[in-house]
Amino acid sequence: MGSGKFAYIDNKPYDFRDGETILAFLRRHTGQNTVPTLCDAPNLDPYGACRVCSVDVALAPGGPVKAMASCHTPMMPDYHIYPDSPRIQKLRRNIIELVLTDHPLDCLTCEVNGNCELQDVAARVGIRKVRYPEGKTHLDRQKDLSHPYMTSDLSKCINCSRCVRACDEVQGQFVLSMAGRGFDSHIVKGLDTSFFESDCVSCGACAQACPTSAISDIFESKSIAVDEKVRTVCTYCGVGCNLEVAIDGGAVKSIQAPYDAEVNQGHTCLKGRFAFSFYNHNERLRTPLIRRNGQLEPATWDEAYDFIADKLKQIIATHGPDYVAGISSARCTNEENYLMQKFIRAVVGTNNIDSCARVCHSPTALGMQRTFGTGAATNSIEDLKYTKCIMVIGANPTDAHPVTGAKLKQVAMKGIPSIVIDPRRTEMAKYATYHLQLRPGTNVPVLQMMLHYIIKEGLEDRNFIESRTEGYEGFREQMLGLNIDELERVSGVDRNLVREAAMAYANAESAMSFHGLGVTEHSQGTLTVMLISDLAMITGNIGRRGVGVNPLRGQNNVQGAADMGCQPHQGAGYLDVTNPEFHQQYESFYQAKLPLHIGYKIPQMYDASLNDKLKALWVMGEDLVQTDPNTNKVVAALQKLDLMVVQELFFTETCKYAHVVLPGASFLEKSGTFTNGERRIQRVNKVVEPLEGTKPDGQIIAEIMNRMGYRQAPYDPDLLLQEISQIVPFFAGVKWNELGDNGKQWPVKPDGSDTEILHTETFKRGLGKFQTADYLESRELSQNGKDFPYILTTNRELEHYNAGTMTRRTRNAQILKEDVLLIHPDDAGKHFIQEGDLVCLESPRGKVDVKAHLSDEVRPGILSTTFHFPEVLLNIVTSDERDSEALCPEYKVVAVRIRKSKGQYKMA
Repeated sequence: MGSGKFAYIDNKPYDFRDGETILAFLRRHTGQNTVPTLCDAPNLDPYGACRVCSVDVALAPGGPVKAMASCHTPMMPDYHIYPDSPRIQKLRRNIIELVLTDHPLDCLTCEVNGNCELQDVAARVGIRKVRYPEGKTHLDRQKDLSHPYMTSDLSKCINCSRCVRACDEVQGQFVLSMAGRGFDSHIVKGLDTSFFESDCVSCGACAQACPTSAISDIFESKSIAVDEKVRTVCTYCGVGCNLEVAIDGGAVKSIQAPYDAEVNQGHTCLKGRFAFSFYNHNERLRTPLIRRNGQLEPATWDEAYDFIADKLKQIIATHGPDYVAGISSARCTNEENYLMQKFIRAVVGTNNIDSCARVCHSPTALGMQRTFGTGAATNSIEDLKYTKCIMVIGANPTDAHPVTGAKLKQVAMKGIPSIVIDPRRTEMAKYATYHLQLRPGTNVPVLQMMLHYIIKEGLEDRNFIESRTEGYEGFREQMLGLNIDELERVSGVDRNLVREAAMAYANAESAMSFHGLGVTEHSQGTLTVMLISDLAMITGNIGRRGVGVNPLRGQNNVQGAADMGCQPHQGAGYLDVTNPEFHQQYESFYQAKLPLHIGYKIPQMYDASLNDKLKALWVMGEDLVQTDPNTNKVVAALQKLDLMVVQELFFTETCKYAHVVLPGASFLEKSGTFTNGERRIQRVNKVVEPLEGTKPDGQIIAEIMNRMGYRQAPYDPDLLLQEISQIVPFFAGVKWNELGDNGKQWPVKPDGSDTEILHTETFKRGLGKFQTADYLESRELSQNGKDFPYILTTNRELEHYNAGTMTRRTRNAQILKEDVLLIHPDDAGKHFIQEGDLVCLESPRGKVDVKAHLSDEVRPGILSTTFHFPEVLLNIVTSDERDSEALCPEYKVVAVRIRKSKGQYKMA
């Protein structure tokens, strides 16, 4: 919308917008390339370093003119702007000549030849010769090739500071800076060290921002010597970053982040940008394997399908369909997950279908369904621009969701009140206004204290409560009756600090909460999610910009796997499988007889196998042995099966126990859709052909469905979305060819319009419902705490992804090579443990050896580690405790004891 104010370009009037710069005004009216720039970038604030964007400005036609840097000068009424006056053209040539005196003229051999902004601007302003003597300072700089990914050749630096600003404004890492003065000004990393020795997190934002090749990467991602570029979506975390993949000779050459991506705006982490080389790694599975005489041997696809179909039919005929189960994958597309649950329900005839959402965010779905009516994020990450307070609970987004984490960190650094509730002093905690460093397993007491103080201080939003919710009076009475002394004692957090945080949240004009696995992976995970929802409702932080409850989904398609019906109690679209009306609807739609009872969740599948109630298990893209808790129990359950089929990219720990292994395709080798953590359905476009011998997971499922006698068309995401839109209500208007580059956020109406914010006028369930229950200490501690006095909690590191199946086969493994145990120096001293020592970590289930890393990120008595590497198999020590209703495992509270290791333990 125009402001009704006018300015002039070469004496012609044009309207301008409030807050618009001269450069933005010129680009809007005369085109993107009207004015040359060097220090300007789409995702950076205006800076005004190069002055190449200067334009002549007068206050009246024919009046005195003044050269102004257009990138950061705000528009004013009646400006008369002359973008290309002779005076300005001369100024620009002079600036570029000075830059070129200190720049090597090796354009033809430079990796960015043809895509160098300096080269383009030099041509644009008409440089034919350089009149000034050659400089020496920058030309003497040495290349930095120390890093597994990042490179620099600062002889080509033009001091535009774009790399510094990208590191500061986008990633918030502050690794790069400008040192020296005058002609000696130059970029330094850290305290003038190498990339690898600095605190660089390898996001590549600086390389993408650099207008030359002064900072680049080993893949030469700015080179235009490629065949084509294909836009797709990252396969790692739930942020759902858009990627632009360059292809050369049928292989992936490099990846960049599109600036017009609504999710990531030209930014991504090292996994999305660099960790793609796993896709054609020599360890990729390239043929089906069948177990014969106790050994897995290569087989043809027909042999594998025949073996599976015969065995499944035999088990179903002998024991019934409920002796078969399937586990789907959040790493696969919506369409593949939909087919997987359809196969298990319509072909096998059982509701024994689940996915890895069970072991991460099942309490989110259950808790938010009970309070709001739907178990998905209420808002968009875009709302961070409007919020006045953020609360991050049980999440370490700068490591686990790096692009969203960087945005959250930027909000905190700009002085917006921020609350972090976490037992570790995470990176976000270091910037937080309030860090509530609680004892693991005590989210409920801390949230109850916050709610108590909000009510006690009269800070409830009474209008919202009375018009939009139910159950408040009983809830209020319970919160006011809490024993604050006891809650303070069990949580280990000072009540006054909790009160201050509660006041900041309640008094904010708008407050957003973000939660992760540190909320859900607890015995009271569902209750915690409901209390977070209560906190939003009691303060009216629902249904508008800058507010809401926003789960940070762990894997790329956790949301989508659940949406597609990969859970035993709800089919595609979250319809109750025990409801006769929905049951009839599914049967009619699938043209098959379906069960009317709830199936097994993943933990129940293990119990069923051990009790001879489950004979066959189909696993698509999940490494159960390495990632699920209580490894010894998992292995025992898998060993009892008569048939286990595993679809995988690599021969994982789980594959060792399979009867059939089927080689699937990576995200780069297939098309479909992923749904990110903000309900955004985005197109995944095939970049390269599947490796010889492999097949997309959806095609595998479609082919076995046909082998089992069910007519299923070949895998085609367009056709499958048409089918899904008929059974999943909130996908009603989703069409493959209408998703565009940035996708759509469900619910998508039949007319194709999508939804950024949920619950704007009413909740999905009608009225929001306040829910609560009493705090109960985890049985893991109450039963084992005396003999195992330390509490172990698990986490994820930036460089790797869950089991690390993919990232360990990239150069990420050169940056982070092993799992380590975070241990407070005081605890280490008690056990004579030094940095790097092997520590025997023991629980009631077994013991493992892991290297010690002494750190004050954890308090005394608390330990933390990851399970990225199979050499440790950390989940040998984790427990069978789980959320009482969602059955999500309690990875975050494990009773252990430690000692300096005498050797190397694998399983005990």
